[in-house]
Amino acid sequence: MTEKIREQLLGLINDPHYNPLKREELALIFNIHPSEMPMFYNFLDELEEDGYIIKTKKGRVMLPNKMGLFVGKFVAHRKGYGFVESDEEFTQDLFIPKDDINGALHNDRVMAEIVTPATEDKRAEGKVIKIIKREVTRVVGLFQENKSFGFVVPDDKKFNQDIFIPKRGFNGAKNDDKVVCEITLWPQENRKPEGKIIEVLGKKGERGVEIDSIIRAHGLPEEFPKKVIDEANYVSSQDLEDEIARRLDLRHLDIFTIDGEDAKDLDDAISIEVLPNGNYKLGVHIADVTHYVREKSKLDKEALKRATSVYLVDKVIPMLPKQLSNGVCSLNPFEDKLTLSCIMEIDENGKVVNSEIAETVINSKARMTYTEVSDILEKDDEKLKQTFAKQVEDFKNAEKLARILMKRRERRGAIDFDFPEAKIILNREGKVVDIKCYERRISNKMIEEFMLVANETVAEHFYWLQLPFVYRIHETPSAEKMEDLNKFIATFGYHIKGDLEDVHPKEIQSLVEKIKGTKEEESISTIALRSMKQAKYSPQCIGHFGLAAKYYCHFTSPIRRYPDLQIHRIIKEQLNNKLNNKRQEQLSHIVEYASTQSSERERAAELAERDVHDFYKACYMADKVGQEFDGVVSSVTSFGMFVELENTVEGLIRLANMRDDYYIYNQETYTIMGERSHKTFKIGDTVRIKVDNVNVDFREIDFVLISKLEDSHIEEDLQSEE
Repeated sequence: MTEKIREQLLGLINDPHYNPLKREELALIFNIHPSEMPMFYNFLDELEEDGYIIKTKKGRVMLPNKMGLFVGKFVAHRKGYGFVESDEEFTQDLFIPKDDINGALHNDRVMAEIVTPATEDKRAEGKVIKIIKREVTRVVGLFQENKSFGFVVPDDKKFNQDIFIPKRGFNGAKNDDKVVCEITLWPQENRKPEGKIIEVLGKKGERGVEIDSIIRAHGLPEEFPKKVIDEANYVSSQDLEDEIARRLDLRHLDIFTIDGEDAKDLDDAISIEVLPNGNYKLGVHIADVTHYVREKSKLDKEALKRATSVYLVDKVIPMLPKQLSNGVCSLNPFEDKLTLSCIMEIDENGKVVNSEIAETVINSKARMTYTEVSDILEKDDEKLKQTFAKQVEDFKNAEKLARILMKRRERRGAIDFDFPEAKIILNREGKVVDIKCYERRISNKMIEEFMLVANETVAEHFYWLQLPFVYRIHETPSAEKMEDLNKFIATFGYHIKGDLEDVHPKEIQSLVEKIKGTKEEESISTIALRSMKQAKYSPQCIGHFGLAAKYYCHFTSPIRRYPDLQIHRIIKEQLNNKLNNKRQEQLSHIVEYASTQSSERERAAELAERDVHDFYKACYMADKVGQEFDGVVSSVTSFGMFVELENTVEGLIRLANMRDDYYIYNQETYTIMGERSHKTFKIGDTVRIKVDNVNVDFREIDFVLISKLEDSHIEEDLQSEE
């Protein structure tokens, strides 16, 4: 059964006016052919098995929550209890006491029943009655050896049960080794889960071992299978003469690349000229990866499995083998390269008045870095201007066009949260020597704008062709989230206007502009960002809220993102008139799976990247215990407040350690307040902290509060007056 029928069926059952129907009646509604009836019934059984529907004793299909059941993801707490996060948006989590977990493990999909209903001041309590799906089958952790048995203590603190390892399951693991273990027996009453060691990563604390632990924990692949490498070698050695001959030849153009200093996979290049009518002709030339990675090939299957390249500070897990990513596909200078080009004519208002998408061949004339181009434009660096004399005029025109495009995006309401991004600097031994904020200079912004306009142009073009496609979407925030945000900003005297059911990006943009430079900027920006939904890939074009764009896709990075690669395939087939009805039907299934898979792998990559950053930050702070720093409160929770230092390092001040008063957390205002003193802390407050403890194993940094800086300034002023 298709995803469409699944959505329609669940939509019907979720309708408030739905009266429970038998499966035969549902089949009639959905016009299921008698020959497809067994398939439809199996489909319903699968939905029931996955906890999306339930059948009554009389065989009527309905939602589990209509029968007092609660279905969702189990989130464990290290103290033994847990919560079930409901499938339904804006439903409060169900608390599960330690004795009612019934063998559920962290991230398992479960069904629970409500035992104690919620009250005004207390959430509902329940017990797990069914484990629908075991989500985690492999666990990364520390091996603790005894004479006849051992245990694996999971790295993930939420996986709160040690795993028993019988002697026969050691597989060469020694005490204090970091290992990957496979669960062979699930936990039951009075019995821990049991497993066997399937990989020994190395000794605890070694940098490479800890990074490998994170990679395994997030299920990221590393080594390419030999058959994939062999195929990469073969396609890389192909003669391109015939292919070049049939393409639009752009080798005469002054095309250049701008990337980071360390970048080896150069997948985008730029050309720019000013036309006689004053408009700009912008060429965005993207590596034609699909010429080498053919559909259903070993390379393609592996690329889809990975779906994205993962960047882990000094280690890259590429989507494609380096023979392609750093070699034949990379737009290295002074080499003929196959590309897919989006060539746009853009007027003085930033509007694309004409565009062409074509299979091309280019020869880049310069490999530039962001630093070099920014130094030319911002510092008028004479030495660099001489070195790149042929490109200087192009850079200046590129900057002018980029600023026009920025203004156009701003006018339509694009939201730009300018949160600092960490740049972790390692020495040759791999030790962290510094952590700085990554600087977005003019050349970074230029390339960003050119990629955005190309992505929009391609997406709009294919939307109107009504062909199967992979869009990058960012849904409108929910009314509930906007109401919460409105309540929060009202305490500062701000208000979001208009319909909160369908808020316009301009309203959020206007808010971001109003708070710039104010004391409350940090706090409001943080809560506003949390109110947003996560961007993802989809076959449906529903727009991109954050960019205030009706049409958007990812076209510009096929070396490191699978959606871009899939889009290139569709573009080329359309250009070559190969999209008949049968192929379109086939593509509609392909883009659906590619969208889901890419969104999931993107999330896993982001979490892995965050964990690696947290590991290096903990390493960096390990020898700074006892030192004092100024920081800003970045988050407030029921158990403490997180404080971010200037270098983006974040640590926790636990409420239990704030002994000057008893502090109470207010969920609506994201504040904590002292019961006696009424001293209040909120996001954005500047504080003085001392580094209290660093646990590198758990990637945790603990701070203790010395003072709230505003308060200390007041005290200093009073003392000076005296």
